[in-house]
Amino acid sequence: METNKLILDGNIVASSIKADLVPRIAKLIGRGITPCLATILVGNDPASATYVRMKVNACKKLGIESRRIVLAEDTTTEQLIQTIQQLNEDITVHGILLQHPVPEQIDERAAFEAIQLHKDVDGVTTLGFAQNAFSLAAFPSCTPAAIIAILDFYNIQIEGKHAVIIGRSPILGKPVSLMLLNRNATVTICHSKTQNLEEIVKLGNIVVAAVGKPKFIKGSWIKAGAIVMDAGYNEGNIGDVDYEACLIKASAITPVPAGVGPVTIATLLKHTVDSAENSFFSIL
Repeated sequence: METNKLILDGNIVASSIKADLVPRIAKLIGRGITPCLATILVGNDPASATYVRMKVNACKKLGIESRRIVLAEDTTTEQLIQTIQQLNEDITVHGILLQHPVPEQIDERAAFEAIQLHKDVDGVTTLGFAQNAFSLAAFPSCTPAAIIAILDFYNIQIEGKHAVIIGRSPILGKPVSLMLLNRNATVTICHSKTQNLEEIVKLGNIVVAAVGKPKFIKGSWIKAGAIVMDAGYNEGNIGDVDYEACLIKASAITPVPAGVGPVTIATLLKHTVDSAENSFFSIL
């Protein structure tokens, strides 16, 4: 590995975020409030179960209460929404996370929309998306927020840069595009219908890969000196970026694993603590 390459270590960023949370959590507990994240898993998808377990363990290490709810594979939309409503009404729950994906019979969007805005710590509601587009107070989607957190931690300039986003999902590609735009980047969003993708990616000072395809972004696509943010995670601990090839061109790059992933989880914990603090001050 060349010594002039900056490896954007997500574990370091995540540790910094968690360290900042420790005194805040202690202060809340001293006031009689334990931050609580409720995670909902519908069905038996092994990868989803693993992701939920990681989040539960991360909560426990910081003293955040984790309420794990597992629903059957044949759960209906109505049953899922009823569970969400119960959590909405529970004042001891500060954040609600519905693990994606849900079984096909469920209207996932309807379920997401049932989560109250102040408990939407994963940033999945359309109202939360809209508020973030206008730089208002709702919680942003965690992975986009993690990408911004990494750039800020390493003092990488966003303003005035051309950011190319590959992917337009409602919880990753679209929100990170708006967050970068709000930080005065010039943003190009690419997707499955984009023509001349390789040439467009070559224009990016900051490249965000969010397509869910292993090693999709080739080294030859990367502009010399670009910042490469790999938000993908595929089977075998492989990102959306051909890491070794892109490392040759990039000035900074996130690895997979230990890049965006750990910061995403740390961001979820931060949002839960933020929500708990908001709930405390709202009752004063």
